[in-house]
Parts: sequence; structure tokens; C-alpha cells
Amino acid sequence: MKISAATAAATAAFKPNRQESKAQITDATARAIIDTEAAKRDAKTAKLRAARLAQEQADAEKAAAEPPKAAPRAKRKRAQRA
Repeated sequence: MKISAATAAATAAFKPNRQESKAQITDATARAIIDTEAAKRDAKTAKLRAARLAQEQADAEKAAAEPPKAAPRAKRKRAQRA
């Protein structure tokens, strides 16, 4: 199968030059780093959310087990002397 001159020219036109290739490599590397950091951040957020929910549940169970405390009595206001 022989490639025509037009097809060869079109292929050469779309072939990235050296500078574009470096830019694409840098872009791909940066995106990979950003995606990795985002995945780590999401995992940490999920872990902390689970810990917070477990702590809230433990606090709720502890509060339900204890009898309610009596409300503090309000102090009486005294009339000020003039």
C-alpha cells in the first residue's frame, strides 16, 4: 500500500514538533500529579468524615445514657440604688 503525497503531507502537518511534544509531556505529568493529589485529598476527606460520624454517634449514645442535667437557675436581678 502506497501513501499518497497528500496523505504524507497531512500526516506531517499533524505530527507535533519537539517543543509541542515537551509541552504535552509536561501537561500529562502535571495532570497526573494533580489527579493523584485530588485522589489522596478525597480519601483523606472520606476517612475524616467517617471518624467524625463515628465520634458524633458515640457522643449521642453517651448523652442518651446519662440523665439530663438540671438547668442552672437564673439569678435574680436586684434593683440598683440611686
